[in-house]
Amino acid sequence: MEKEESRSLAAIAVNALEEKLAKDIKVIEIDEISPLADYFVIATGRNANQTDAMVEAVEEAAQKSGFALDHIEGHKKGNWTLMDFKGVVVHIFDEEARAFYDLDRIWKDGKLIDPESL
Repeated sequence: MEKEESRSLAAIAVNALEEKLAKDIKVIEIDEISPLADYFVIATGRNANQTDAMVEAVEEAAQKSGFALDHIEGHKKGNWTLMDFKGVVVHIFDEEARAFYDLDRIWKDGKLIDPESL
C-alpha cells in the first residue's frame, strides 16, 4: 500500500471511530521505525458492545472506500481487537487492556500524528 493510501485509510478509521464515540484516539506514524505498517491507529471503547461497534464501523468504512481487511485478531473477546489493513493497523481496546499493553509508550519512537491533520 502506498503511503498516501495508508494516510487516507488512517483518516477513514479515525472518522469511523469518532462516529462511535471512541475515546483517546491516537495515530502513530511508524514506517520509519518498523516494517509492520505505515500507521497505527489506537482507540479505546468503554465496554464490549462499544468496541464491537467500533470494529464493525472501521471495517465497513474501509470497505466502502475500497480497502480490504487483511487480518483481524481478538474480535469478540472484547478487550483488544487488532485490525490489519497492511499499511494501517487499527488497535481497539477496552480501558483496562489499553493501560496494560500501553502501545502508546511502546511505540513512542514513532511520530504522533494529530488525527485532525489526516
